[in-house]
Amino acid sequence: MQYPLKTKDQALRYPEYVFSKHIFDLLLGLGILGLISSTVFQGMVFAGVLRFGRAGKERKDFLPPVSLLKPLHGEEPNLEAHIATFFEQDYPNYEVLFCARAADDPGLLIARRVAARYPHVRAKFLCTGEETYINAKVSSLEKMAAAASTDIFIISDSDVRVTPNYIREVVAPFARKNVGAVTCLYRGVADEGLWSMLEAAGMSIEMTSGVLVANMMEGMKFALGPTMAVRRECVREWGGFGRLGPYCSDDFLLGNWVAANGYEVVLSEHVIDHVVLNLSLDASVKHQVRWMKSTRFSRPKGHFGTALTFAVPFGLLAFVSGLWLDMPHLAWLLLAWSVVARVVMALVVGAAVVKERHLLRTALLYPVRDLLGFFYWAASYTSNHIVWRGQVYRLAQDGLMLPASESAPEREPVVTA
Repeated sequence: MQYPLKTKDQALRYPEYVFSKHIFDLLLGLGILGLISSTVFQGMVFAGVLRFGRAGKERKDFLPPVSLLKPLHGEEPNLEAHIATFFEQDYPNYEVLFCARAADDPGLLIARRVAARYPHVRAKFLCTGEETYINAKVSSLEKMAAAASTDIFIISDSDVRVTPNYIREVVAPFARKNVGAVTCLYRGVADEGLWSMLEAAGMSIEMTSGVLVANMMEGMKFALGPTMAVRRECVREWGGFGRLGPYCSDDFLLGNWVAANGYEVVLSEHVIDHVVLNLSLDASVKHQVRWMKSTRFSRPKGHFGTALTFAVPFGLLAFVSGLWLDMPHLAWLLLAWSVVARVVMALVVGAAVVKERHLLRTALLYPVRDLLGFFYWAASYTSNHIVWRGQVYRLAQDGLMLPASESAPEREPVVTA
């Protein structure tokens, strides 16, 4: 509430107004500070884009035998088409291994049907039976690694699709002996539904931006789940895939443990499609909050600092504060700053890095996604609990999943050779 205050004496008659003015002055300052910090981050993103574009080309004539490991669980939309892209690779020597809990899993049956169309590609079909680990994906990885006939594994999720040069480009960095793992950026793909499109924009722009800055500042110390390539010897050195079993952030830890053992983790120049399966508001929010909680425990300091990388929340804060303080021109300028900055960042990252196919749509949606991302970040601090395959777990250090009533153990040391 504002009052027609023309003199200092009049202002002193309304102490509640004076108090409110101090509060909104503070909020305006916080909004401007956040806009500055997000702009600095955006400058770092642009530097990361330039660095990514100037990265040296890897050898494309390095063609070792490779095993593609594909964990499956049930039938997902377009799963048959996604799997087919892994059989259409321009690569001379590779095998594809699939694993699910049961031999009659619908996803495994689809994989068999696809493999029958490509008899020239070696394929193996496995099942774990009773799952040994909380993270069921790890049970499949352990089984497939034991059955694989090569020493380079490329692990990919079931909701990704790739182009024929995928293996050739992902495996290229392994020509250097010190490279222990390779991972890929990804573009979000959503063909219908506002919420899935917003989630896809987060994958293409927000995730990519954070990874580019992290890679520029400290090098890759983690991997990204949609594609993780790793040497068999690196897996053996940290104690085998089974060690990932109680963790929800298996992708982060895979890269982190490889780096901790002295190997290089490479961010490939190859970008893949990550198809968004969460079409409803409820499913999308739950998935993204869970992912944010996982990141909070995997990289606690970096996750906390993520708050200063968002722009639109601070632009809105500055806008409301500026209007209350009777500075409408400044208010609109600061809001426009936040929105335009996010649109520009989406255009640059989308065009130069992930080759976004719906660039304009993604750029226009991204300011909304930036605002939602802040709320997802805030929600990650509301609880230490997640729902994983119908069970409630409490997250501990590094994303260790514990039954809600169990206390956290001391941190394990990294296993080295």
